[in-house]
Amino acid sequence: MNSLNEAKIVMANRTSAAATPQVMDYEGSDYQQRFWEQGGRAYEDLAERIALHRLLPPTGQRLVEFGAAFGRLTDLYSGYNQVILLDYSRSLLRQAQQRLGVGGRFIYVAANLYKLPLAPGVADSAVMIRVMHHLADVPAALKQIRRALAPGGTFVVEYANKRHLKSVARHALRRQTWSPYERTPYEFVPLNFDFHPVWMNQQLRTAGFNIGRELAVSHFRLPLLKRLIPAATLAGMDGAVQGVGAYWKLTPSVFVRCTVAGAQVATLPMQLFRCPECQGELLNRGASLDCTTCGLHWPCQDGLYDFKEPVTAAD
Repeated sequence: MNSLNEAKIVMANRTSAAATPQVMDYEGSDYQQRFWEQGGRAYEDLAERIALHRLLPPTGQRLVEFGAAFGRLTDLYSGYNQVILLDYSRSLLRQAQQRLGVGGRFIYVAANLYKLPLAPGVADSAVMIRVMHHLADVPAALKQIRRALAPGGTFVVEYANKRHLKSVARHALRRQTWSPYERTPYEFVPLNFDFHPVWMNQQLRTAGFNIGRELAVSHFRLPLLKRLIPAATLAGMDGAVQGVGAYWKLTPSVFVRCTVAGAQVATLPMQLFRCPECQGELLNRGASLDCTTCGLHWPCQDGLYDFKEPVTAAD
C-alpha cells in the first residue's frame, strides 16, 4: 500500500503488551477509490502485475499476501488452493470480502505485521507489495514473515528505491539534501521510507531469505508520459525492460523474488493461526479463537479473523 496524506490515515500503536513499532493504519480510508480507481495509476497497476506474474510461482497450496488491502492483486492467485489476505485495516478487508465473497478459498485476517498470528511454515508463497515503505523496523517484520513461510517457500516483495533516477538527478543538481547513495533508509515523511537496494538485500539475507530474480519496475512513472501514452502500452514498455533494468536499479520500485532454504513440503499445517502475543495454540470457539496459553481471545466476525487487539478471555 502507498501512503495518502489525508486525515483518514493515522499512525497507530495498538498493542496490549510489549510495545511494537508504529504502523500505518488505513482504517476507514478511501484508499481503493482515491488512490487506485481515481488516482490515475492504471500504468503502475499493470506494470506491477507484469512483475508479480513473472516472479510468483503460478501454483501452490497456500499463499499469504501481507498488506493485501482490498485485494487488488487477488486475480493473480488463481493457482493457489487457499489465499490468506492479511492487512491492518478491517475496513479494507471488508471491501475485499464484498468483491471476493466469504467462505471460499480466501481467508481474511486483520493483524499487525510485527505480531503475526500465523503458525510457523503455514504458507508456501507470500507476497508483499507497497507495504515495505511503511515499515519502521524492517528486520522485525521480515523475521515474522520468514517464520510463516515453509521450507522451499517463495516470498515476492516490493520496496521503494531511494536510488531512483529522479533522486540521483536531483542530488547531482543539489536540489535535495539527502543522498541516494547512502545505504540507510530515508524517511521523507513520517512512516514513509525509501530504501537502498544493497541495504534491503542485506536485510532479506539476514532474515534467512535467499535472493533470486529482481525486477526494476515503473521506469515511466512520469505524468507527461502517462497522459500521452495509453496505460497498457506504457506498462508493456516497462515490462520489456524490467529485467535488464534490475542491473542498475534506477526505478522508484524494485521487486525481488526470495526463497527459503530446504525442500518444499508436501503438506502444509492445517492449523493456520497462533496467538500473536505468545505464539500459543488457539482453540476455535466459533465466535473467537482462544489462546490456551495466555488466556486471550481473538474475535472472528462475519468471516474476518481480528488479531489487532487482544481481549481478556471471559471467565
